[in-house]
Amino acid sequence: MLRQVLHAGLRTSFHALGRFVASHPVFFASGPVLLSILLGASFSRYRVEEDVESMLAPKHSLAKIEGNLVDSLFPVNRSKHALYSDLQTPGRYGRVIVTTRKGSVLDPVHLDTILQLHRRIYQMQVTVPATGFNSFNYSFSYLCLPDDKNICIIDDIIRAMEEIQSARASNRSVPILRYPITQLADGRQAYIGHQLGGVQGWARGEGVRSARALQLTYYLQARGGLMDRVASQWEKAFCAELQHFVALHPKLELYPSASSSLRTDFQFSSVLARRPLLASLGVCGVLAVLCCSMRDCVRSKPWLGLLALLSITLSGLTAAGILNLTGATYNSTYLGIPFVMLGHGLFGSFEMLSSWRRTREDQHVKERVASVFEDVMLRFSGSTMLHLMTLGLAASPLTNMEAVRLFCRTAALAVTISYVYMLSFYSSCLVFTGYLETGYRHGCFCRRVPKPDRLDSKPAWYRCLMYTRYQDETQTTNTSHPDSHLLLGCMRRCYGDWITNTYVKPFVVLLYLVYISFGLMGFLQVTQGSDPSALVAMDTATVLYTRAQQRYFSSYSPVIGFYIYESAPYWNATVQRDLLEYAKGFQRISWLEAYLNYLSEHNQSTSQPRENFTHTLRHSFLREPQFAHFADDIIFAERGQGEEPDVAASRIFLVAKTTENKREEMSVLLDTLRRLSLTSRVRFLIFNPSFVYLDRYAAAVSSPLRHSLLAVLFLLGLSSLAVVEPLVSVWLGLTLLSVQFGVLGFMTLWGVELDCMSVLCLISALGHSADCSGPLLCGFASGRGESRTRWVRVALERHGVPSLQTLICYSAALVPVGSVHSNLTHTLFRCLTLTAGCSALHTLAFLPTLLTFLPPSKSRGHRPGGEGQRQEVECVEMNDSTRVVDQITTV
Repeated sequence: MLRQVLHAGLRTSFHALGRFVASHPVFFASGPVLLSILLGASFSRYRVEEDVESMLAPKHSLAKIEGNLVDSLFPVNRSKHALYSDLQTPGRYGRVIVTTRKGSVLDPVHLDTILQLHRRIYQMQVTVPATGFNSFNYSFSYLCLPDDKNICIIDDIIRAMEEIQSARASNRSVPILRYPITQLADGRQAYIGHQLGGVQGWARGEGVRSARALQLTYYLQARGGLMDRVASQWEKAFCAELQHFVALHPKLELYPSASSSLRTDFQFSSVLARRPLLASLGVCGVLAVLCCSMRDCVRSKPWLGLLALLSITLSGLTAAGILNLTGATYNSTYLGIPFVMLGHGLFGSFEMLSSWRRTREDQHVKERVASVFEDVMLRFSGSTMLHLMTLGLAASPLTNMEAVRLFCRTAALAVTISYVYMLSFYSSCLVFTGYLETGYRHGCFCRRVPKPDRLDSKPAWYRCLMYTRYQDETQTTNTSHPDSHLLLGCMRRCYGDWITNTYVKPFVVLLYLVYISFGLMGFLQVTQGSDPSALVAMDTATVLYTRAQQRYFSSYSPVIGFYIYESAPYWNATVQRDLLEYAKGFQRISWLEAYLNYLSEHNQSTSQPRENFTHTLRHSFLREPQFAHFADDIIFAERGQGEEPDVAASRIFLVAKTTENKREEMSVLLDTLRRLSLTSRVRFLIFNPSFVYLDRYAAAVSSPLRHSLLAVLFLLGLSSLAVVEPLVSVWLGLTLLSVQFGVLGFMTLWGVELDCMSVLCLISALGHSADCSGPLLCGFASGRGESRTRWVRVALERHGVPSLQTLICYSAALVPVGSVHSNLTHTLFRCLTLTAGCSALHTLAFLPTLLTFLPPSKSRGHRPGGEGQRQEVECVEMNDSTRVVDQITTV
């Protein structure tokens, strides 16, 4: 009873709202247009997101906390001897991978060319500001990170190559270059595994025979706003210089990368997608016009198709204006928002048009619009609530991925405005076209259509163009009108009977089992896509650099920092044994291991009292030239006067041997070492900048989807108590789960990984599938007293056609986006295409078949001769002085 009362009250409210909108169509049509123009003027405040790294990484993770601790203990500016390019992530840097088309980078001619490139980069200058009397020239020596002698810190491979070049020039024996750890001329050991790639050694292990690639990194300081601008200009000049250099030396291939490359290439997808998005709008507009057209030129409403797109466009412009005024920033993931609005808006517009065509033509336009609101808006509002529930919960603080949160927040705002504009702007346009229909004016040219007696004297093409039904042509309406919509005629005469045929049902059920099987196959193979380079435009600097790095530098993992962040008894033999055991199996640069070997070589015990151990470390070991660089790895804490300080914190560097699945192995290594740190007697942590993307990435990506799905199921369960029939909620919930399962499985089989972009598409798929299948289920459940098959056909006629029209326009709009040369748009295209396909299968095939033999039952509440029995009716067309009247008489 409560459900019936609320349902009736809501329908009455929407009926009154429809009459109010129909009574003031000019206001509701002009208001959204003026508001959109005013807010659209705020694009002067348009800003692009700068911090892409934090947006694509989990917002709250242990790796970020560990990174902050590492930066406080061992900041990059404190390093005075060596830097590891894949361990430190300073604010600004320039990086390049050098490969040869033939031969080795260590060949004399290539080695000289690479050193020449290094000198040109070292001497390169930028002028800031570009013009004016206050301009200054800045070179790398001014921007670089200096060592303890105030000389720029450069990669160890450069020093090794300079030693080789000097030996060749003086006809001396070339020093042996070992891999991955080599020894320099000053006796210092240096790890070059991340600087030399594609290495082949001699058979007897006597050093490096050849190398296919070389990686150089140039670190910059960014001390304040001016230095940051200078560093930014230096990065641009760095990339330009490399392009000029490779043109002069075609035997080399250069793959540059800078700190701004990821941000630039990530946002470049939006630039590439501008024209395809306009093409999508054009294609969708053409199909929307065709879907709204009929043979009858008066009842045809092609302008409503374009006006529906205009309503969606105006709502998008309004949402963008609000974002600009609130200071929000844009990023390339927002490319999916227009398609969320498009699917939802087209569904509402086609449902309203379908309901309009079912109203009585002898009624006044205001009454017809009120009937449309009463029939459609309850379902449309419910689907809007589902959209807002899924997007709103994913935009909440529960979401740990900033890109997902920003997208869902913006999409929820856009869907809300689109809903309001559909109630106001599009509904007022429906009122205007209704008056055109009442006056027998052409649906496209708005010209009054002449009566049949005047049309007989016109040419054939004119009669075809101006065809309509006047009252003197009416016949009984027991059969469908010959001028009905093409899709509606096909659904009524062909598809509805075919899909409910007894011999077709087993094949549809078999198709659903195949669908579930392939979905399960893909679901079991879901992989995480935590690499940010998979979300940038193709053939950009980021992608080319990442490919080269994976090809030539995948033999070893990035350098992992092993940080002991509390004072530990390093002089204790047990602690020494534990630390050496932890580092066993890694390639390592360890001050502790070198110091213990130093003590053994000098016939000293490694287990000494604390004062002796620390005194020898400070005054003997660290003053040796080959060990002086370890001073960057140890932090001493002063004790009382006259006492030796304690080792408050220290670090060692570990490198693991890896295979092709480098990121997966790093994730396993991270979990293993973290579990070890919980049981160790020495308090340590491990860190690498890539851990920020790996740590809790699976939970951060999947949790918004899981929360949104649970929110939808909760909303459906709650609404079944008061608004919707319980079985409708059950069927809709099962349909959403089935669509999500299929999209997730098939996108994996299509090569799409589970990253933030694919999760955004999965979240929006919940609302899209509810748009398509919800009205069909409600239409079927509302029928009483006839067979299931009969009400399935009725539901397909009433709600299957609008869903089909929406899917046709939506799918066609996706086609131009698939041509954009970007990884992000390829993911978007594949996921949204699968969403449209799975929704179409469920709406037009699976549900119509399953509802013919599964609950709800159509015999419920049907008692022969009772008052609740629905009366049979027949429609008889009668002539009126002005219009064709559908006179309903009971039998």
